[in-house]
Amino acid sequence: MSENIVWHNAKVSKEDRRKLNGHKSAILWFTGLSGAGKSTVSVEVEKKLHQMGIRTYVLDGDNIRHGLNKNLGFTPEDRKENIRRIGEVSKLFVDAGVFTLTAFISPYQEDRDMVREMVEQNEFIEIYVQCDIEECEKRDPKGLYAKARKGEIKNFTGIDAPYEAPDHPELIIENDRQSIEASADQVIDYLKEKGYIDQ
Repeated sequence: MSENIVWHNAKVSKEDRRKLNGHKSAILWFTGLSGAGKSTVSVEVEKKLHQMGIRTYVLDGDNIRHGLNKNLGFTPEDRKENIRRIGEVSKLFVDAGVFTLTAFISPYQEDRDMVREMVEQNEFIEIYVQCDIEECEKRDPKGLYAKARKGEIKNFTGIDAPYEAPDHPELIIENDRQSIEASADQVIDYLKEKGYIDQ
């Protein structure tokens, strides 16, 4: 980092923005295998929060790779950088007073912990979207498992690259055993119970 870079302080704080918005802000980090339902659940949660008058934004893995992270591949090093960048962007959204919902496989515990350490305590909510790989392969919405099994895609999580399930997530969603609606409601109930949003 250059020695000529100096942090510029603003006159409006995170707490000022939260007060204006009328609610807290945090990262809702949805992690899980491809096809587990991370994006689907996060979009449904955002819809419910929006209907409650809560400011939100979804950062989706595929969408981010169309722009901000389009120069990254799927090697362990690139995956780490992918998550680091998303963590930094998410931190900015939290500072803006916005609930940031991220839907990324984010297979490594170390990388998820790195993002947790970027923000203050209780600003990172790790949500494990649990789904058996057999069910994920049955769903295979993008046809990626089939390609990975044929060797057409390398470093595919769950096939020839590891997925480290969260050690102590704030929330586990059994998305292969309940509806999307029920999964989204589980997240909303958690946010209410922990005081992130009003009852």
